[in-house]
Amino acid sequence: MNTNSMIRLLGSTLAAALCCAATLMSGPASAQVMIAPLAPPPPPRVEVVPAPRTGYVWDQGRWRWEHGQYVWAPGHWQPVRAGYRWVPGHWAQRGPHWRWIEGHWA
Repeated sequence: MNTNSMIRLLGSTLAAALCCAATLMSGPASAQVMIAPLAPPPPPRVEVVPAPRTGYVWDQGRWRWEHGQYVWAPGHWQPVRAGYRWVPGHWAQRGPHWRWIEGHWA
């Protein structure tokens, strides 16, 4: 391997390492802090559940905490995971605050 090839390889390796480091370091800067509401969420809205879809399960709509207020997020389809059952998300009170527990497969 000649000197020019060695310098190019070293430069490419250094550039890749710097890109990886920048990507890893930018993660925490984009993390969001959720301020949990003190007031309980409003009662769920009545949604018309669409006809069943093969390979999907309906995830009900929910109240989202956004910019200091509850905002309705409509339901949507979740792809089925074979061998699992869908556990819907729900709001739970923790001390004086309310927190959203994400839906998940169990």
